[in-house]
Amino acid sequence: MLDATERLIYAGGIHATGMEAIVKASGVARKTLYRLYPTKDALVEAALLRRDERWMAWFVAATSHSDNPVTRLLACFDALQSWFADIRFHGCAFLNAAGEIGDPNHVIRRAARLHKQRLHTYLHGLVVATGRPDPDALAQQLLVLIDGAIAVALVFGGTESATTAQQAARRLLG
Repeated sequence: MLDATERLIYAGGIHATGMEAIVKASGVARKTLYRLYPTKDALVEAALLRRDERWMAWFVAATSHSDNPVTRLLACFDALQSWFADIRFHGCAFLNAAGEIGDPNHVIRRAARLHKQRLHTYLHGLVVATGRPDPDALAQQLLVLIDGAIAVALVFGGTESATTAQQAARRLLG
């Protein structure tokens, strides 16, 4: 059920995905779905939280082939480039979801914020390991480069934005 929800909202958006489509794609009875998730928002939140777990596990694994923290930070953009080349790439599920919800305190926006905070925390840990000054600011700059590369790849297609962002990150990491 969460797989079907995630797949459908990632490909088509939250508002464009009806509960009937989720019921049909998941094969779960409507009554069961509503017993587990009383609202569509609760279901979408659960799907996003699970996606966060999976995406972060993939991202950490894809950037952990070295003990050198600078190499690992630069590998973030290699991972993005690989992701952008996948035909199933539809941008960041969390930015996409947040963009559909106006209320900053909505559960879906909170799930998106949690994901970005987790990504920032991961980057911050790597920046601290480099010994660079002001790790908070540098981690935030790297997060902006990552999200910017994702947005550009979504709008324009291709993988070049990952390379461009990596070049900027290389300058920041000096």
